[in-house]
Amino acid sequence: MRKVFAGLGKSRAFAVLGRALVPADRVLLRISGGRLGVGAAVGLRTLLLTTTGRRSGEPRQVPLLYVERGGYVVIGSNWGGEAHPAWSANLLAHPAARATVDGRTIDVTGRLLTGRERQETWDAVAAYWPAYDRYAERAAHREIRVFLLEPVSR
Repeated sequence: MRKVFAGLGKSRAFAVLGRALVPADRVLLRISGGRLGVGAAVGLRTLLLTTTGRRSGEPRQVPLLYVERGGYVVIGSNWGGEAHPAWSANLLAHPAARATVDGRTIDVTGRLLTGRERQETWDAVAAYWPAYDRYAERAAHREIRVFLLEPVSR
């Protein structure tokens, strides 16, 4: 089912639908403690990332697909839009964040990946969600940001 959904994910129409579903996804993830998101029905792993607004200083939450790879890898695709998503700028300004996933909330530090590490990670994530390659084509004027959310040890 995820492969069928991933095929649909490459279309511009899906990007419009996806943006519209973000508020519902955020609510589902909040009330389920990160256990249930919109994509769960088709096998997509989603976490709820809480960053600190770079201008407001207020907490900002966004649901994101993730892949586990030495932490949680998240992609700032913005559905292939022209601009980087606000959450990625927040994470660059304030790397300390929280991730709610699978019923637990953990402190994380966001690290922007570059060079070979970015490319290897991108390839792994695009294998999970092939639509990311299409988003990169649409956002050709910018390099899509790839972050590793590393759990903070207590």
